[in-house]
Amino acid sequence: MIPRYTRPDMAAIWSPETRFRIWFEIEAHACDAMAELGVIPRQNAEAVWKAREAEFDVERIDEIEAVTKHDVIAFLTHLAEIIGDKEARFVHQGMTSSDVLDTAFNIQLTRAADLLLEDMDALLAALKRRAFEHKMDVRIGRSHGIHAEPVTMGLTFARFYAEMDRNRARLLQAREGVATGAISGAVGTFANIDPGVEKHVCAKLGLRPEPVSTQVIPRDRHAMFFATLGVIASSVENIATEIRHMQRTEVLEAEEHFSEGQKGSSAMPHKRNPVLTENLTGLARLVRSAVTPALENVTLWHERDISHSSVERGIGPDATVHLDFALARLTGVIDKLVVYPGNMKGNLDRLRGLVHSQQVLLALTQKGVSREHAYRMVQRNAMKAWEDDKDFLAELLADADVTAALSEAEIREKFDLEHHARHVDTIFGRVFGT
Repeated sequence: MIPRYTRPDMAAIWSPETRFRIWFEIEAHACDAMAELGVIPRQNAEAVWKAREAEFDVERIDEIEAVTKHDVIAFLTHLAEIIGDKEARFVHQGMTSSDVLDTAFNIQLTRAADLLLEDMDALLAALKRRAFEHKMDVRIGRSHGIHAEPVTMGLTFARFYAEMDRNRARLLQAREGVATGAISGAVGTFANIDPGVEKHVCAKLGLRPEPVSTQVIPRDRHAMFFATLGVIASSVENIATEIRHMQRTEVLEAEEHFSEGQKGSSAMPHKRNPVLTENLTGLARLVRSAVTPALENVTLWHERDISHSSVERGIGPDATVHLDFALARLTGVIDKLVVYPGNMKGNLDRLRGLVHSQQVLLALTQKGVSREHAYRMVQRNAMKAWEDDKDFLAELLADADVTAALSEAEIREKFDLEHHARHVDTIFGRVFGT
């Protein structure tokens, strides 16, 4: 985790202190369940909870692990140091390390997902507010980077809202997928531990028992989780790229807020660069870099190997931390985005009316002109505007073939911008509801 792109709440989920605290809770709840089943003495289970108020010494655990070369054993040794060897003798009974590691990892992922869902709620609120603010502000729509037909800035924000709303549903589903725990023993058969222990631990920690585990929880769950993070990151980049385009000098329909005292270039004092959205593009790449390793982690040898372990120690914190930062940054960008309706109008007029070509084409066909002939009539006048800086409306009015089919009033009617915004309310109803 790079401090520059790390927010405290998400970082805390992945801290050693949090990890060891979760491990402790798994072990303590397992002891409670075993005491309830009469497998271990009640007083031993109660003794484990003496460590509830203890601060686990990360340096001491690392010191023990340097000798044992095993992180869970190092933790259990330190736990025994806190509560006493005699009291700790039943801790971890019938369990395997992955029972602790995998269950804890899934708890961390669900907590991370909860923070990301909060981030997405804030972003959705910002996108909705800006969508309604600019609902009817007309701007040119583009395909292949070329002027196409008018849309509205509100529809642009609404489109991104709908995309993020889908992503929120995906993340909820992915969270549900990883919200499982396994306390099933060495190869998942419960040979040395009662399934009731797993049920109890999972209930206490907000998880569901894994229906069938080996020595590990199946990694297809985690693959879907990280793939979902990758999709969300791509949507972040999609929005960021549109903003970067809008901020180009030749476009300048919107730009990132430029704060007092901010500097855009060490060499050119005039520069106002889209640095935040460019940063978001880079962060999206980092999040997506976790997807392929997560997919490859699905394949493990037999009941378990540890080829996935080193991968998850990296991608778990890195992907969630980077996406958390990216969502928060994008929310700030949307909140403060400076929109220029005047420039949007100027860009609409740059092609001298060509954006209305389809309306004229359709009007001609409705008057009985074949589509092929109507297309040639409109295109030849459009090319004059494109190549010779002619006014498209004037050229149409001077074309005898066009005026033979359409009156001047009918031609001028097809240049009404309001025509392109007449169904905005319908689209908003679909996106935001009534």
